[in-house]
Amino acid sequence: MAEMMKKPITLDVNHMMADTLGFQYGIARSQVEEYAPFAAAANQAVQAGRGKNWLGWMELPYNQAEIVNKLEKVAAKVREKFDTFVVLGIGGSALGPIAVQQALNHLHYNELPASKRNGPRLYVEDNIDPERMQALLDVIDVKTTCFNVITKSGATAETMSQYLTVSELLKKEVGDKWAEHIIATTDTEKGNLIKLSKEHGFEVFYIPATVGGRFSELCPVGLLPAAVCGIDIRAMLEGAAAMDARCKGDDVWKNPALLEAVLQYICMEDMGINVQVTMPYADSLKYMADWFCQLWAESLGKNVTRKGMACNHGQTPVKSLGVTDQHSQLQLYTEGPYDKCITFLKVGEFRAESPIPHGCEEFPDVAFLGGKSLNQLIEAERQGTEYALYKKGRMSQVITLPEVNAYTLGQLIYFYEMTTAYVGELLDIDAFNQPGVEESKIASYAVLGNTSEKYQKKAAEMKNRPAEKEAYIL
Repeated sequence: MAEMMKKPITLDVNHMMADTLGFQYGIARSQVEEYAPFAAAANQAVQAGRGKNWLGWMELPYNQAEIVNKLEKVAAKVREKFDTFVVLGIGGSALGPIAVQQALNHLHYNELPASKRNGPRLYVEDNIDPERMQALLDVIDVKTTCFNVITKSGATAETMSQYLTVSELLKKEVGDKWAEHIIATTDTEKGNLIKLSKEHGFEVFYIPATVGGRFSELCPVGLLPAAVCGIDIRAMLEGAAAMDARCKGDDVWKNPALLEAVLQYICMEDMGINVQVTMPYADSLKYMADWFCQLWAESLGKNVTRKGMACNHGQTPVKSLGVTDQHSQLQLYTEGPYDKCITFLKVGEFRAESPIPHGCEEFPDVAFLGGKSLNQLIEAERQGTEYALYKKGRMSQVITLPEVNAYTLGQLIYFYEMTTAYVGELLDIDAFNQPGVEESKIASYAVLGNTSEKYQKKAAEMKNRPAEKEAYIL
């Protein structure tokens, strides 16, 4: 890889610290030092568990050599045979592929002619809005489309309802060869989708048993759609491995994910900073904020510790976009409640240079732009936002990607995953379950009439809710 591609991403926390913000609004270095022993213990716990239980994602940069070979071969066949590739998934099965595609390919990838794309058009169907499904079918030809069905259990209602729709349509349109249009990504041994795959002969990739959905972007869940669209998945894994190497040690001042975990823990537990705003200053990183929101919210939003003690932990993630949201959200961030930390995602070098021509010389408040570039302007706007926050005593930090490429994106993904695992340890919660989500699923399936016992019990429970009053419906 080129030299630029091997550069590390950086974390700048100056505007989190009391040295910059003052002791009223910032975190003192001594506070971080007080938590250093707990941080070291958190790192040791995470490192001791790597590859086991739900920490299988830690080994993904190292244990997928054969899988990557197969992914690249299958991706090449998909590119040869199909014009369109559709991912059917939800949550981590969708947010990761969307984020990576937006980051690493042309921002209007699907609108490019086939000769200028790295692969087939990509659609990720992460919702079950009936109009959305119809809209997809209006713009694709199923006869030239490959569908990647992603669900570990094979019982995800959203994904399997989509599977039922497209499989029925494929049977009508292509006949006996319909199964050649489906690739399954699922559990190795159990669940409905692996059974369907064996029955119909789908191409199959497996989700490791120790990898949960929101930590799955660096396994076939995310790597297959990326490879199909021409993204260098080996570089992504290499970047993740590079970040893993930086996160091995106990020293909070040398381990970037550990430092970030301690700072966010102090924000949450000691300072009432309960909102985490991710604000990329690059459209390529726009959907990384969406991916991070799931990772942070599902992992840390818990009401019981691992010891069974009642709690209400978590930090609300908010997605934002610079410069766009300077004009919609920044007023709140600068003058609203002192409950937010802003994380800027900065790009060192963009993949395009866009000079601003000279003109409008009669208007000094416009003429000064001439001779500059959009590259300079967007960074100036980020610096201006950072300064406006600083003036009001508001916390911010900067994660810089030297450039947005597969290597730096792999670093960023792994950094966020490690940070999340560390914070889970510091909070003494299970960062890998999602009981609140499961409650919603069971209730939804009960409404639809699932006849299994637990759903019938839930349906009966739901009937005992207080009756709705007409007076409150206007």
